Amino acid sequence: MTGFALDTNAVSALFEGDEALVALLGRADRLSLPVIVVGEYRYGLQRSRHRRQLEVLLQQLVAASEVLTVGLETTVVYAQTRERLRARGRPLPENDVWIASLCLEHGLELVTRDSDFEHVEGLRTASW
Repeated sequence: MTGFALDTNAVSALFEGDEALVALLGRADRLSLPVIVVGEYRYGLQRSRHRRQLEVLLQQLVAASEVLTVGLETTVVYAQTRERLRARGRPLPENDVWIASLCLEHGLELVTRDSDFEHVEGLRTASW
């Protein structure tokens, strides 16, 4: 079983119709969205000229995906992940640590073009 979680840049590329990304996602048995990604994307929509149509696409994607929410187990993974990054001198933006932590907690590969995630121990990533 292949499970993918989408990073914010993957959601954007998906809505732009990126064929390579669509092909990659076609291999997944399970598609997930970290709730942090949904928030980041909604924030980006605030200034978009295409806000209405993108909101509809986001609603459809949310309905078709498992939305990963932060729970107590996530906080344990987050604390460990953040400490490992600090010890290596590789801090990440706060939201990215939460996204990585949700993927680690749920055993999902993160679909992203953000190379910073490569510094997260144990996190599997896929790019397109």
